[in-house]
Amino acid sequence: MENFAEQLETLTRQEQELQFTAFTSDTALALGLKVIEIVRQRGKVVTVNITVNGKVVFHHAMQGAAADQADWIRRKNNVVERFGRSSFFVGIDHKHRGVAFDEIKYLPPQDYAAHGGAFPIVIKNVGLIGTVTVSGLRQADDHAIAVEALRAVLA
Repeated sequence: MENFAEQLETLTRQEQELQFTAFTSDTALALGLKVIEIVRQRGKVVTVNITVNGKVVFHHAMQGAAADQADWIRRKNNVVERFGRSSFFVGIDHKHRGVAFDEIKYLPPQDYAAHGGAFPIVIKNVGLIGTVTVSGLRQADDHAIAVEALRAVLA
C-alpha cells in the first residue's frame, strides 16, 4: 500500500518551496525551455503549457506528442485553478481520503483531471497566478519534471 500521507507532505513542501517573487513572460519562456531541455535529455516527448491569469504564455508540443495532451493540460489546469494545489496533490489527497475523484458530480471528468503534471505558479505573499503543466508521461513523471524545471529556474 502506498503511503499517501508521506506523499502529501512531500507535495506540500514542494508547493511551499517553489514560489516566485516575480513572474514575467521571460520567466515563462525560461521555465518552458527548461522543461523541454530536461525532457530531451531523457529521450521523452511531452507537451508543456504555462498560463498566467488565464492566458497561455508558453505552449510547446514536442515532435511526436499526442494531440490529446492539450486536453489533458486543460483538465489538469482546471484542477489547479479550482483547488489552488498541484493536480498531483489533489489526486493523491482524494485517494488518501478514499474518494474517487472521477465520480464527483460537480467536477465532471471531461473538465477535471486530478492527475500529476499541473503545478501552481505562485507569487510569494500574492498567491496563485497560473500553472506550469507537463503532459505525456506517467503522472508522477509529469509532476517530477515540472518540479525539476521550477527548481532550476528558481535557483
